[in-house]
Amino acid sequence: MNRCGKTSPCGWLWMLLIAGGVVSCVPTPASRNAAAAKDHMMLVREDPPSFGMQRLVTQAHAYPDLATFVAEKGLPDFLAETEDPQRNYLILYYLKNRKAFACRTNLGHEKNLEFAGPYPISDGEFQLLDGFLRGAAPEAGAR
Repeated sequence: MNRCGKTSPCGWLWMLLIAGGVVSCVPTPASRNAAAAKDHMMLVREDPPSFGMQRLVTQAHAYPDLATFVAEKGLPDFLAETEDPQRNYLILYYLKNRKAFACRTNLGHEKNLEFAGPYPISDGEFQLLDGFLRGAAPEAGAR
């Protein structure tokens, strides 16, 4: 159970994903990718590389703690990211284990992340994400 009293992965992060945030006004390739990723659920697949994989690699370069986490846990099936004026938030979904992990930037320590979880993925979330994963499978295997 999380601090919100819910068993769903990070209800407060879902609210941030729904609420949205501020988009950078300078359209560089990196900022366009960040803007495209914000408030979206992204498939993480190595072959062919998905946008979610690209974002995971970008975020792992920015946050070494994330690179360490992924090295230990493996690639997630899905990645969600959002931000508010003070922090960046990521949720990593592992469908095989039906678990999700949340992380956010640590105030005052720009390169560090705070991790929470694992949180159970609800049946509804699992069915939705598994459907997306199965829909991506014929193109090159799900991942």
